[in-house]
Amino acid sequence: MTTSKIADPKLAGEGEKNFLWAKEHMGALTALTEKQVRKKPLEGLTVGVCLHVTKETSVLVDALLRCGADVKLAGANPLSTQDDVAAYLATRTDVWAWRGETIQDYNWCLKKVLESRPEQLIDDGADLHVAVHTSNAKGIVVVGGSEETTTGVVRLKALEREGKLRYPVVAVNNAQTKFLFDNRYGTGQSTIDGILRATALLLAGKRVVVVGYGWVGKGVAKRARGMDAKVTVVEVDPIKAIEAYLDGFEVTNIMDAARRGEIFITATGQKNVVPYAAIERMNDGAILSNAGHFDVEIDVKTLLSKAKSVKEVRPHVDEVTLPNGKRVHLIGKGRITNLVAAEGHPPEVMQMSFANQLLVALYIRKNHSKMEKRIYGVPEELEREIAYATLDSLGIVISEPTEEQAEYAQSWAI
Repeated sequence: MTTSKIADPKLAGEGEKNFLWAKEHMGALTALTEKQVRKKPLEGLTVGVCLHVTKETSVLVDALLRCGADVKLAGANPLSTQDDVAAYLATRTDVWAWRGETIQDYNWCLKKVLESRPEQLIDDGADLHVAVHTSNAKGIVVVGGSEETTTGVVRLKALEREGKLRYPVVAVNNAQTKFLFDNRYGTGQSTIDGILRATALLLAGKRVVVVGYGWVGKGVAKRARGMDAKVTVVEVDPIKAIEAYLDGFEVTNIMDAARRGEIFITATGQKNVVPYAAIERMNDGAILSNAGHFDVEIDVKTLLSKAKSVKEVRPHVDEVTLPNGKRVHLIGKGRITNLVAAEGHPPEVMQMSFANQLLVALYIRKNHSKMEKRIYGVPEELEREIAYATLDSLGIVISEPTEEQAEYAQSWAI
């Protein structure tokens, strides 16, 4: 008997349909799972998982379960859980996740995962990792874990610098088979998808401001331009600013962009990159959207504290009237748009990210006793295995270097 807490168990049937749909489009993860299931390499292992509870995540949870793990799942964001998927997974394991959690609910769900005494962790944003490091719960002996996001890796590196990291963590986010595709193509498409679902407005001709030009910002900017928006990039890093300029985007600072933009999309992982002073300058009706992990990139706290009024005008869209009489429209209360107003990344992208999570979980199980308490990258051999499995799932056959070419690549002679 599970001890799950979810929104509605009756949604399980719909959740199973979505699980099967995602699995059909995640061939690489499915193929890599099938190679392992007979050996049950995770037998007897309790894995604590804190991820966005989406149809794609259900395929990873299925893989872990079929490999023998005892999975304990919480959502990685109070507004990102797909309740039908949570209901389906609750028929198979313990799940503590529902859409619309309060911050107190969210922390309670993390606590429930820790009470199961997980030995390995899979996290998105590092909240579960941080909870282990700040918890007084006894009996938790984590031997290793992984992290899915840029923001989470930054937090874990801070723990490592301070000498407080208790166990080895593999930075899945830093794998090429993750950030080159998930961060760029996945977030790029799904963020635009979330904005369009939330607003139902035309993107062509709109002045879109993308704050941040890392891999996420690049993907968002490219897709906004692909739908004929007029895109401006805001950056603080001089190298990335030059890159955005040479990629054909206008580049400026947030205070200048605020006067002209119509849709603002943050993609930095940093705090208050759209400050209240910039919001005051915006045109009436401006739209504020966040593509980062946490709800800190837009200064929502100050915005709401100074608002004359706040009202929901569409699902996931709050109209906030400023003291100066102008209105801004905040999507998803400043939380991650692609998961609040849409369904997150497409399965074809997530098959690579979650293939990394599966193979890393197997790697940690086998090697944790030889690993130090620090941040690791995904081993190159695992990335190549994932890349070939993905190519195979897409029906793509590539060339192989000849023996002569392999020798030439290792030689100093011409």
